[in-house]
Amino acid sequence: MEFDFSAILLALTVLFGVVWGLDRLFFYKKRKARLDAAGGEYVDPVAVDWARSLFPVVLVVLVLRSFVAEPFRIPSGSMMPTLDVGDFILVNKFAYGLRMPAFNTKFLDIGEPKRGDVVVFRFPGYLCHQPDGSLARVGGDEGNGSPAIGPEQTCPSPLLPVQNQNWIKRVIGLPGDTVEIQGSDLLINGKPVPADEVGPFVGNPQRDEDRLMLDMGATIWVEHLVREDGKVVNHTIARMPAYTTPNSIPNTVVPSKVPPGCYLVMGDNRNNSQDSRWWGCLPEKNLAGKAFMIWMSWKGWGTGGVDFHRIGNIIH
Repeated sequence: MEFDFSAILLALTVLFGVVWGLDRLFFYKKRKARLDAAGGEYVDPVAVDWARSLFPVVLVVLVLRSFVAEPFRIPSGSMMPTLDVGDFILVNKFAYGLRMPAFNTKFLDIGEPKRGDVVVFRFPGYLCHQPDGSLARVGGDEGNGSPAIGPEQTCPSPLLPVQNQNWIKRVIGLPGDTVEIQGSDLLINGKPVPADEVGPFVGNPQRDEDRLMLDMGATIWVEHLVREDGKVVNHTIARMPAYTTPNSIPNTVVPSKVPPGCYLVMGDNRNNSQDSRWWGCLPEKNLAGKAFMIWMSWKGWGTGGVDFHRIGNIIH
């Protein structure tokens, strides 16, 4: 069962606020007058006392998480080496506009993603073809990939509901861009994106994610993404073609032209990331915020523990 913590916070804020507010409006004065007349000491009922005490606390947490910064934990290796499994990150919630808690509806437009941004978003679902030829979104686990069937990416029957999950990837294509991908080659608007090889991946073979990359002979590269304003985002990526060959773009469900209101996103671990190459563009309405800092990194008991070198790193 999946829990939406923002929805839980919103529900608790409303519940505590309603209980406390209704009591003060309709019951508090009569109850206090009764006790004063009887000479008794006034004490709020237990439910009202809890609501009065917890309402401001829950409200502050809701506001901070919804409009300022929200913590997330990295669960998979799809963004390695930039983000490692066990990294705890902070996400700027106002970088792309303010959104209603739980509903994610934007009510104040502040900014839009730039090429190279690392973004957190609600997974939109994998794209697949229905029998009538139309495209549909279906759920699926990142570890197992798309549930679509065959080379034509036919939808499974029945359609699997899209799970409520937060994913993290890097923005590669903006609305209106033409993005072409073939193996390790990436072209944006007809121009190849350059990358320089740094060397072989170095990791801890006791960790599952590191061992996979070591076994597959992963190499580390620095990719140079040029933004629309001419600035260059230099960031690390991993390549391990011996592991798998990712989908090309264009393909049967993903065109090369990024449609309006959408972003093409990819993981930095290019051969081990389920991203826009499989499930198409990321709708703007699914954005949650921009990742900007690692505040804790836990490598696990016996496999590194707390990685103090990563704490405080700014995410590029």
